[in-house]
Amino acid sequence: MTTNDTLTSLNEMTNKTAERMTSLGELNVRAFEKLSARQMDAMSLYMDHAMRVMKLATESKGYNEFFKGQVEAAKELSERILAEGKTGMQVVSEVRDEYRTWFEKNLADLNADLRKAVPTA
Repeated sequence: MTTNDTLTSLNEMTNKTAERMTSLGELNVRAFEKLSARQMDAMSLYMDHAMRVMKLATESKGYNEFFKGQVEAAKELSERILAEGKTGMQVVSEVRDEYRTWFEKNLADLNADLRKAVPTA
């Protein structure tokens, strides 16, 4: 392998590595967007619950009505949070699969590039 061939191979590998890092950065951004959207949805559930309890506190005619309303609101919140947790786990699983796919593809590409660059003995 000549010096020009070596430099050409090195240049190609550097360019491909930069492309891989760019694609990893894009994958990171997509994952962050998905996960932060789930977090915002969860926070929205808590805010809705707080507003409901505050409204219940101002509109209840007595302690028993307020207590029953709190129990119902807490039950509904726990059910919604459980559903949100399941959705969040699905999103995390999708993100994991995307990372695994990215890693396997890029590892295979890197192995192929190295096999081409290293002459067989």
